[in-house]
Amino acid sequence: MPYSNSDTRLNLSAGLASVAVAGLLVGLKLWAFWQTGALSIAASLADSAMDLLISGAGLGAIIYAARPADDDHAFGHSSVEDLASLGQALFILGSAGAIAAAAIGRLLAPAPAPLEAQSIGIAVMAISALVTAGLVGWQYRVAQRTGNRVVAADMLHYVGDLLPTLGAIAALWVSVRFGWTKVDSLVALAAAAIMARGAIHIGLSAWDALMDRAAPQEIIDGIAEIAEIWPGVRGFHDLKTRTAGARIFVQLHIELDGAQSLSAAHAIAASLKRAIIEAYPQADVIIHKDVWHD
Repeated sequence: MPYSNSDTRLNLSAGLASVAVAGLLVGLKLWAFWQTGALSIAASLADSAMDLLISGAGLGAIIYAARPADDDHAFGHSSVEDLASLGQALFILGSAGAIAAAAIGRLLAPAPAPLEAQSIGIAVMAISALVTAGLVGWQYRVAQRTGNRVVAADMLHYVGDLLPTLGAIAALWVSVRFGWTKVDSLVALAAAAIMARGAIHIGLSAWDALMDRAAPQEIIDGIAEIAEIWPGVRGFHDLKTRTAGARIFVQLHIELDGAQSLSAAHAIAASLKRAIIEAYPQADVIIHKDVWHD
């Protein structure tokens, strides 16, 4: 079932806001890193740069996935969301490795790398945290309204960004207060670990979807519960599901009384289909009707 026009506009607004915020944060953090030389800010800068790429790809995926099915894509275009997610995950892993290597190099260096203009860095990172929190709030509202998985994933990614941003603020404050510059590298290592963990999760989810993995078990069980008690359905079998982006594709065989009219059988199947879609709005449901044998 495609998104409604209002939900599509909300999804697009969340995607555009994400791109705008990521671009703003890249500019702010680039200037802060140039002023301070803090590696924790560099880690946050790299993360924001990835956010910009991810947000851009996510916006493109939202736009492309919203296109209706056509002759070449009879099941729609939602798989582009999974392709974009897989590419993003690989890019995040590479960036996390580069940040971790730089942090380890600084930790092993005989003399700590000096940090400069920490107050500027703290101010910029605080602004970044506030802007990110505002974006997360809007994305949460949109994800709750539309159920878009791309928006929800982007929201979770930005929630994860708040930790290294706050960590960078703490590292700069500790440097100013106590002169412990190595804390900067430790924060960068923690940020790299968070990025790598998130990338692995995103990548595996995208891979599962591209390999036509079944929907989560709770959704399968929910569909089975609806079919089991539906009026006129004597039984069901061959319940199959797969996911693609935010879509859930469902195939189900139901057993009906063969003595009833074709119109009555069709009405039962159609009402069951509507009930499943009402419970899972992004489901695309195909129901096959079989004759019930006692």
